[in-house]
Amino acid sequence: MENKDFKESSPKKKISLAEIYPVISQKLEAGGSVELPITGTSMLPLLVWGRDTVTVKKQTDYKKYDIIFYRRDNGQFVLHRIIGKNGKGFILCGDNQTTREYGIENRHIIGAVTDINRNGRRFSVLRSFYRFYSKIWLFLMPVRKPLLLILRKTGLIKIKNNGLS
Repeated sequence: MENKDFKESSPKKKISLAEIYPVISQKLEAGGSVELPITGTSMLPLLVWGRDTVTVKKQTDYKKYDIIFYRRDNGQFVLHRIIGKNGKGFILCGDNQTTREYGIENRHIIGAVTDINRNGRRFSVLRSFYRFYSKIWLFLMPVRKPLLLILRKTGLIKIKNNGLS
């Protein structure tokens, strides 16, 4: 007996960024944009894994406070904020981190975040609130480590364990 109410569904296949990178790159090079889900916790409290997505677009230049999507020499894809520049490239740091990353060059950068998408609402990184947040968060860099510890202990930042160590 056939059950017409039963619909067979195939499990969702997880696709790595490395697998779809050629498509992403082609779309960005053509002037388009891509929407990417947030994975990881390095950009807390601004970007939350499982809640937020970001729209990324290729830029002609990248500057302090931009959140860039880039690929490290080891092949890892990362979304971090530009906090400065020196003779060897950009200096980056995740909002939920205290360690700076040096030597990221234009050749590593895939694009920059133009919009943050949260709970069905989209807001531009050009909004004054976002720009204020970026400047304050960078200003707090010297005290970020104890500040993050306090935010985590009070539950204001919740780190989701999604199988990553």
